[in-house]
Amino acid sequence: MTQETRRAPHIVFVMSDDQGPWALGTAGNAEIHTPVIDALADQGIRLSRFFCASPVCSPARASLLTGRVPSQHGVHDYLDGAHAGPDSVDYLGGIPTFTDALADAGYRLGLSGKWHLGASDVPRRGFVHWFALHGGGSSYDRALMYRDGVAEQVEGYLTDIIADDAISFIEAEAGGSAPFFLAVNFTAPHKPFAGQHPERFTDLYRDCAFESCPQEPPHPWLQTLDGGPIGGEPDAREALIGYFAAVTAMDAAIGRILDALRAQGDDRETIVVFTSDNGFNAGHHGIWGKGNGTFPLNMYDESVMVPFVLRAPGLVPEGVVDDALVSAYDIAPTLLDLVGIDPTRFERGPGRSRAPLLRGETGRDTDAEIVVHNEYGPVRMIRTADRKYVHRFPYGPHEFYDLAADPGERENLVDDPARADEVADMRRRLADWFATHRGDARYDGALLPVTGAGQIAPLAEDPQSAFGMPMWDGALAQNSEGRT
Repeated sequence: MTQETRRAPHIVFVMSDDQGPWALGTAGNAEIHTPVIDALADQGIRLSRFFCASPVCSPARASLLTGRVPSQHGVHDYLDGAHAGPDSVDYLGGIPTFTDALADAGYRLGLSGKWHLGASDVPRRGFVHWFALHGGGSSYDRALMYRDGVAEQVEGYLTDIIADDAISFIEAEAGGSAPFFLAVNFTAPHKPFAGQHPERFTDLYRDCAFESCPQEPPHPWLQTLDGGPIGGEPDAREALIGYFAAVTAMDAAIGRILDALRAQGDDRETIVVFTSDNGFNAGHHGIWGKGNGTFPLNMYDESVMVPFVLRAPGLVPEGVVDDALVSAYDIAPTLLDLVGIDPTRFERGPGRSRAPLLRGETGRDTDAEIVVHNEYGPVRMIRTADRKYVHRFPYGPHEFYDLAADPGERENLVDDPARADEVADMRRRLADWFATHRGDARYDGALLPVTGAGQIAPLAEDPQSAFGMPMWDGALAQNSEGRT
């Protein structure tokens, strides 16, 4: 192809599941083996302060696809209930996604892996390839998938099965005249952890000290059952071995996908993105889990920050690490902008294109007031470069951290009289932002009984009964994405 007729770049969008921002070698973790992702960062840009929009699976994924926050799209917790069949619901039905815009621009779309936004058996608009996990979690040695709407029970190591399917899509699209978008949504490193991963990966960590994951005393907000904490791991060391092995196995699988791109001659014509849906605490703060690893729900950086790496030869510089604050609700307009599609449709919510930032254009972020926001039901966060405020409707507890002096979020200063003006300012800014970006009043997370026990119905029907039961009086809600 000549420069004048060259098609738009392909996009391979790789997403892990429950990966903390600390769980990458390129992010400074000397204990974890991630050579493929580290090399991607060397060949592109890594955003060191990239935030999910909600610290749990389904709302985070919905926000990434739509550029909207949960109080706009109405997904406020991980989705439970019917994942396929006549009783399942497409929770993003009628809401524009950036994949819709790609399809309208002539992209051929493929999905390999986790979907977890309802109706997993129904290929979405524009997808010519659909290989979706039944629900939100699965054993690594067998899984129920839907291939173009047809149920398929697969056996074998799920990370490799997802990668193999992604490679088959790349090979099928090779030589085509149209660009493609491929979502590769791994379940790794989501639990189960111990006993699930090939020995060639677990053996790497048998002698690991795991200094990057200090096992702190149980957080005071952990729920209890029969006198013991929920949210921990019965054998933390085996869980850490499994978690780290899952990440390394995924890294190797990503390497095979990149090899397939190179074999087809498409690697220089492809934008490759790596990120995660939400973060994870693996003993950090005394928690094993993400936002619903505690009750009240938490907004620690380990829960709300995720890895983000983007390689785009000729479009973004190489070997850059940028500490700008960027949110998943910025991704829809950013990706469209990078491939030459008008992003303004996805800039009517809080998101905006950060393509200038990724391209390294001068003056791209001179506004010192840039902040990010996060939402998990009635828990909301506003974070600047060096301050964080967390508000829990209706009664608290609330939190305020001076991140410049206390990057580990150890000292809650919300009741410090010397910080009263700062707290009041952050509270006002938080309220103003959500007042601006809230959608249908029925979707307002501040009014909803979200406890981290799952969402079982769309909010339009009966918002107050759309969520799973919390853990009270020692009762444990069993679910596919919860704390157990």
